[in-house]
Amino acid sequence: MRYTGRENTKALPRETGGAAAVWKGRTTMPDITAVTHAQNIRYDRKAEALYIIDQTLLPGEEKEIRLQTIDEMVEAIRALRVRGAPAIGICAAYCMYVLAKSIRTEDRPTFLKRLSDYGQQLDAARPTAVNLGWAIREMMRTALEHVHDTRGQMLDALYERAVVIHEDDIAKCRAISEYGLSLLVFADETRPLLQGARLTSYELQRAGVDVTLICDNMASIVMKNGWVQACFVGCDRVAANGDTANKIGTSGVAILAKHYGIPVYVLGPTSTIDMACPDGDHIPIEERDGEEIKTMWYEKPMALPEVKCYNPAFDVTDHELIAGIVTEKGICRPPYTKSLKALFDDKK
Repeated sequence: MRYTGRENTKALPRETGGAAAVWKGRTTMPDITAVTHAQNIRYDRKAEALYIIDQTLLPGEEKEIRLQTIDEMVEAIRALRVRGAPAIGICAAYCMYVLAKSIRTEDRPTFLKRLSDYGQQLDAARPTAVNLGWAIREMMRTALEHVHDTRGQMLDALYERAVVIHEDDIAKCRAISEYGLSLLVFADETRPLLQGARLTSYELQRAGVDVTLICDNMASIVMKNGWVQACFVGCDRVAANGDTANKIGTSGVAILAKHYGIPVYVLGPTSTIDMACPDGDHIPIEERDGEEIKTMWYEKPMALPEVKCYNPAFDVTDHELIAGIVTEKGICRPPYTKSLKALFDDKK
């Protein structure tokens, strides 16, 4: 997600899935916690069922789908039925619990091997989103910690860990929101999958935020017109040096913002910060089917069949273009190799 807006940022909303936006100042505070990714994912313990809102149908239809098999889970993540790095992590945690329940063996090495194999399949669905791999590792670590318990005790521990991951994300995003003021927003459409139009503007509107939708190539003119005082972007992975991977086009917005003297801030819960990744060159970039560019959302193809397409889902914004990284613990400033490290040193 890319956000651009007016300065004095005391109410930054949570990461909403990859679109771009431009924000201007506002005098009243919207309820930005009204719509969150956490509400788009739920586990019904009574029915023992995992549900997500199919975000590919928004904003026209709000429909829950149930995820039961590994194929359904991988498809939901890969097809962007669930999106946004923290949300993908939450979904993966519950998926690992559901899959653990499906493994019918009392042999623990066999159980762990099958669960690990499931985790690898989930992780491969969206390699750029650091929360996905992190949540899977957390669930595997929990399984290993309870390897000598009964099957029921291990499953209870896995469920409880998924709930903690879920609740921790809610708390982090609420904490991030305490660092800003309410805003008026210009939301970029976010081509080619239109997450900004179909998801970001949807969630902001439902949360009571004054949002105006623009095409991606209109960011420059709203900046030039003086309507933008700060840019806010989400992230799928932040490297140790502050380089940030986010939806494709984010780096272009950051370059434009630098030209117009507008600061760029990354909204990054600590779960998206990968201190094991030294810089943006080491962040894997997912490439998607070129047909998304030529045919999706059109009644007929917008390019000849023989025309080749290049369709990376993410790009990396250089740390030198970033004025600050907003986390639930506060705002990190350059040099990020020191300020990001300090976040995790404080945990010790």
